[in-house]
Amino acid sequence: MKLIVAVHFDGAQANAAAVAFDAWDAAEAEKTYVSRIAHVEKAVRGELDLRELPCVMQLLREHNLEPELLLIDGFVHLDADDTPGLGQHLYHALGGQVPVVGVSKKSLPGLSSQFEVMREEETPPLVMTCAGIDIGAAKVRLRSMHGRKRVPTLVKLAARLAKNAD
Repeated sequence: MKLIVAVHFDGAQANAAAVAFDAWDAAEAEKTYVSRIAHVEKAVRGELDLRELPCVMQLLREHNLEPELLLIDGFVHLDADDTPGLGQHLYHALGGQVPVVGVSKKSLPGLSSQFEVMREEETPPLVMTCAGIDIGAAKVRLRSMHGRKRVPTLVKLAARLAKNAD
């Protein structure tokens, strides 16, 4: 099972959601999971925001999830020099055993066009970084995901579940 995870912060609390799927082109989730995180530390100004990391780890523990791959809304690394982002920290927290694919609607200055993935004509590309999986293979899989719009259907679902968990 592969998981798409999303975290939504609500003050000092957060909701972490996961959408499980097997086939990359699946239109619907196999199963969904949501965890409420009672307390989240404030982000430290000027430092990498890693508040999502303990939220995702709690979600995985709470639901006894052992995914073969994690897809996150964000960056695995922040530039072409592999400066660690949230996804790289998550990859290491999982012992380097679970590939992590980061997908973002925005780019960062240190990421070239080699990290871009076009899903729909005449829309800006998505930006993908990854650990534990070849970027070319990950791009092919992201392109094959269900949804006619720029952002895949199941990625949207994970974000919606995290935001509307109540």
